[in-house]
Amino acid sequence: MTDAALPRRQPFALRFPSVMIFLAILALFTVGVTILSEGFGIGVISTSFIKTLGKTLCLCLVALAMDLVWGYCGILSLGHMAFFGLGGYAIGMWLMYARTEIIVLESLAAAPLPPTPQEVSDGIATQIFGVVGSSEFPPIWAFAHSLPLQLAAVVIVPGLLALVFGWLAFRSRVTGVYLSILTQAMTLALSLHLFQNDSGLRGNNGLSGLQNLPGLDDVPQATVSLWFFWASALALGLGYVLCAWIVSGKFGSVIRAIRDDEARVRFLGYPVEAFKLVIFTLTAVIAGIAGALYYPQAGIINPAEIAPIASIYLAVWVAIGGRGRLYGAVIGAAFVSLVSTWFTGGQAPDINLGVYTISWVDWWTVLLGLSFVAVTLYAPKGIGGLIDLITERKSPNRHGASLGPDQGSLREQEAEK
Repeated sequence: MTDAALPRRQPFALRFPSVMIFLAILALFTVGVTILSEGFGIGVISTSFIKTLGKTLCLCLVALAMDLVWGYCGILSLGHMAFFGLGGYAIGMWLMYARTEIIVLESLAAAPLPPTPQEVSDGIATQIFGVVGSSEFPPIWAFAHSLPLQLAAVVIVPGLLALVFGWLAFRSRVTGVYLSILTQAMTLALSLHLFQNDSGLRGNNGLSGLQNLPGLDDVPQATVSLWFFWASALALGLGYVLCAWIVSGKFGSVIRAIRDDEARVRFLGYPVEAFKLVIFTLTAVIAGIAGALYYPQAGIINPAEIAPIASIYLAVWVAIGGRGRLYGAVIGAAFVSLVSTWFTGGQAPDINLGVYTISWVDWWTVLLGLSFVAVTLYAPKGIGGLIDLITERKSPNRHGASLGPDQGSLREQEAEK
């Protein structure tokens, strides 16, 4: 058979038009917000809400990672917000160091003699760690002065932790609820360690002032918030394309098979532990990048941000949006994040029942929990299932027909799901 006679594989964009639709919607949303912003547009959307939207895009990105590891590979991780927080701490260390360095140099500029590097270093350490009774840099701050090294840490630290943890767990063939408990225990241990003042990250005080970019004091926050919003949109778009590419090929078929019947996949000769380790590590890196973009917009990070409850919330977002659907994870995270901001920000009116007044600031988490239970019982496909109804997307109708050479094989139509 000649090369001309061989069937040509369609481009990725044609095989999966939903990816292009998502990118087009994201691009239109980004342009629209930019035009309506205070930084470059007509000022309809406030700077604080621009930051809220930017943070929401970051949460959508970490929800993508959660959907890839849980919805497609079947690993219910209750620790991915730990990787999210580690990414935030990594970039926060540089932001706080560089900002404090400028302040210290300005204060020492009036001294009779130029300050020595050691004096500058001591001044920075005192400014940062004086709140926890220390005046020395912990070893983990050895590279805090270098932006490239801290950017590398955003990827390396979460990825390395996930690699070590995943290798130990998967090689022991820990699965199901036991693996979920282990990931939750990892997150709890990390957050409890960071709460201590001698952790090297200022304990419960966390890292603050992250919204102030060093050397850009003359740039208004309206402009800085747009920069981070654009970066968050770009990261979400690239993350979506990467996740869609992963689940579209043979690798995606294998991880779905692991989710559905791990023992059978292992029996067929596939290195199940290796596939799970790759997905677990990759999604940890994605979560770390999302955290590195999120916390400069939030302005502060502390250990409470990576407590186990945060990872449980992440699972709830994906479940409400519809796990096993990349767009479902994005929809769920965006929906819950924006609705949460509305309820907890005091914008939702309280309901006076006479004998009791429902304050949504206090009752929002209860409403979120009830929503999760309702979705689990009555709408397992989540909000993403509504899109399936609109687009008339249906599962293959087998009519009792054979699935292939053996009862475990999948047709091409199913492999594309």
